[in-house]
Amino acid sequence: MSNLDPQLRGSLWSALLSIFTSSSTLLCCALPALLVTLGAGATLAGLVSAVPQLVWLSAHKGLVFGAAGAMLAVAGWLQLRARNAPCPIDPQLAAACARTRRVSLGVYLFSLAIYGVGLVFAFLLPLLD
Repeated sequence: MSNLDPQLRGSLWSALLSIFTSSSTLLCCALPALLVTLGAGATLAGLVSAVPQLVWLSAHKGLVFGAAGAMLAVAGWLQLRARNAPCPIDPQLAAACARTRRVSLGVYLFSLAIYGVGLVFAFLLPLLD
């Protein structure tokens, strides 16, 4: 990966960071809702006592979603920018370049899906009450 274009490396790292930030949206909102829906309120209470930071994430879900959305926007911009970056002529490096593009795009799309699930649980489903 060290021989890859800096744009491709940047898009891969930003995609990996975006999946990390998108996962926080699931922890703050989707996981508690799922546990309560399944009747596992005691499990949720045990989880909150073991990891009290979950309460902070839930209380500040606007900040969590804003940071994750900003990271996804940056990662999307880097994906677009790296889309037409040149790959090396060497067949092995060209294959690594193409594989990095596919992996990076797949991770980014997965991050978007995670963000969407968190968004539904945090903001849309509470409107139905």
